[in-house]
Amino acid sequence: MANEYFRKVPDFEYVNRLPNSKIGDYIQVKNFFKRGKIRPDIFQNLMFFEKYKIVGDDRPDNVAYEFYGDSNLDWIVLISNNILSIQTEWPLTQTSFDTYLFEKYKVVGDTETDTYNRIYNGIHHYETTRATNSSGAILVREGLMVDENYSLTYYDELISAYSTIYPVTPITNYEYEEKIEDNKRSIFLLKARYLNVIIDDMDDIMKYKKGSGQFKTETLKTADNIRLYS
Repeated sequence: MANEYFRKVPDFEYVNRLPNSKIGDYIQVKNFFKRGKIRPDIFQNLMFFEKYKIVGDDRPDNVAYEFYGDSNLDWIVLISNNILSIQTEWPLTQTSFDTYLFEKYKVVGDTETDTYNRIYNGIHHYETTRATNSSGAILVREGLMVDENYSLTYYDELISAYSTIYPVTPITNYEYEEKIEDNKRSIFLLKARYLNVIIDDMDDIMKYKKGSGQFKTETLKTADNIRLYS
C-alpha cells in the first residue's frame, strides 16, 4: 500500500522491549490497530462507485493510476473493496498462480507431468449445465454443484412424454481455481469526484481524540493498556 496511507496512520509509544532498553523506555511505532474505512452511507451506496475489471497482473497501484491518474491512491482501491490481504483477496499474477496450483495439487512422488495432468485434467467437482424443455422454459440453471450421475426426469407437455436429461459437466481443478481468481477481478472503484470526501474522512478517522487514554497529540499516544483504536 502506498506511503500516503501510512503517513495518515497515527503513532503510539510502546514499551521498548529491545535489548539494552531501560525501564520506562518507549519506542514510537505506527498504530496499525487504526484502520481506515469508508463510512457506511457511502460504502453501501452503489451510486458512489463504478464497476472495474482488473486486467492481467495489474497491482492496486496500477489500477489507481489507470483510474485516478495517481498510483498513490492504491489504498482507495483497496478500502473501496474492503480488501485487507492483497495476498489472498487480490488476483494472483500468472506466475504466482501457476506456482500456487503446483504447490496445492502436487502429491509426494509425483513427476511434473503427473502434477500437470492432475491440475488440468483432474476433476474437482461436477456442475449443472443449462437445460430447457421443448418450449424453452428453463429446467435447470447452470453452475450448481451436483453429483457426477445427476439427472432430471420431467414431463414435457409439448411432446406429451416424459424425458430424462443429464445436464452435468465436469469442472477441472484448473477451471475451479481460475474461476476463483477471475471473481477477484471484478471490483468497485470510488468515483473520482468523491475522492476528497473520503480523504477528509480518513484524516478525521486517523486522529486521536482528546480525552482518550494517554492522549498526547492527534497523531500520538502512549500504549499502556489503552484502546489504541480510540
